[in-house]
Amino acid sequence: MPDPAQNGLTPSSHDIKRDDDAGAAFVLQSKGKWWHAGFHLTTAIVGPTILTLPYAFRGLGWGLGFLCLTAMGLVTFYSYYLMSLVLDHCEKSGRRHIRFRELAADVLGSGWMFYFVIFIQTAINTGISIGAILLAGECIKIMYSELSPNGSLELYHFIAMVTVVMMLLSQFPSFHSLRHINLGSLLLSLGYTFLVVGACINAGVSKKAPPRDYSLVSSESSRVFNAFTSISIIAAIFGNGILPEIQATLAPPATGKMVKGLIMCYAVIFVTFYTVAVSGYWVFGNKSTSNILKSLMPDEGPSLAPVWVLGLAIVFVLFQLLAIGLVYSQVAYEIMEKKSADANKGMFSKRNLIPRIILRSLYVIFCGFIGAMLPFFGDISAVVGAIGFIPLDFVLPMLLYNMTYKPIKSSPVYWINNSIIVVFTCVGIMGTFSSTRKLILDAKQFKLFSSDVVD
Repeated sequence: MPDPAQNGLTPSSHDIKRDDDAGAAFVLQSKGKWWHAGFHLTTAIVGPTILTLPYAFRGLGWGLGFLCLTAMGLVTFYSYYLMSLVLDHCEKSGRRHIRFRELAADVLGSGWMFYFVIFIQTAINTGISIGAILLAGECIKIMYSELSPNGSLELYHFIAMVTVVMMLLSQFPSFHSLRHINLGSLLLSLGYTFLVVGACINAGVSKKAPPRDYSLVSSESSRVFNAFTSISIIAAIFGNGILPEIQATLAPPATGKMVKGLIMCYAVIFVTFYTVAVSGYWVFGNKSTSNILKSLMPDEGPSLAPVWVLGLAIVFVLFQLLAIGLVYSQVAYEIMEKKSADANKGMFSKRNLIPRIILRSLYVIFCGFIGAMLPFFGDISAVVGAIGFIPLDFVLPMLLYNMTYKPIKSSPVYWINNSIIVVFTCVGIMGTFSSTRKLILDAKQFKLFSSDVVD
């Protein structure tokens, strides 16, 4: 296998430690314990996007919904486990990688793979950052609408407020410095899950429970498109395309530590994903919206659960969204500071502090502006899931494992990995087509800087 470092494709492990690599020295500090990686990983996966799971079930129905949710969970855990094995193998060989793009280029020996991964990662991170700001703004708007039904503030006003807060929080200098914030994020995800599930159960057994209809759309073609869009949404919810960067926060040797973090994360996933999906879809069926809180607090008529319960859930969601925005911005910050910062100066020196403030603020402002201009939360999740998460989470890890460990062609691992690659490549293509189609159709239903998020 050719050495990409010799061809200038990617840094070697020696180069990763270079004195001039400020992205590694500052943003990707390797100081964490395994449970810190668990906090980061849980924040990256278990977020308010789980509130779209009833909406995803709306396009699949009960049986297929359970099947896809379970399959995605099993495959993503397997995928992340294989990725950890590849990273551990490289570390033992003296090639510890702290960036996904460098890992892919090294193992596959390809310069174009380096740029493919960095392009996809940038799209994912920016898309999730936009979605986090957009949903946070929507959460504040929901509370505002309850307190002041005839108020004059629009969605973009609240998005601007969130953007300002995110600009301030973006100045946390390193991924590792977010460990306590992400522990709080984990607890918040459990908190609003229990509140939302309780609210759904309360709504379902009350006298004002909405009529339940679990039927799918009558058109066969629309049913197929909706199913693939829902699969893309579930892929985006489970997806975490920045796994190597999370493992990079672990103090070396990192061998075996990421698996413990994965187990912590998936224990939380099991508790949260299934309870929200089942309770939300059980109550609202094919009327589920891309944010189950909106279903519980309809524009017309009374709330279907105690206002204080929903209000507290929204506050929890709002605070966690800030943590999610921080996590998914780290790769962008690392890319910027690799070139803009001077690793020979102090992290908080004037030379590094001023560019950091300016560049990170501009990035957050850009994300906030796009979120305010194009309020497509559900559709953004579907497109990002199809284009970004599926290749990074369901294709590349299996390919990297096969290239690293070279399992014999008659082994079950070889066939499982290649089957996953083929199946999810097809799913990704169909998901990209169907989610883009829905995005185009929804574009006709909104205006720029709309005060409503299009479902």
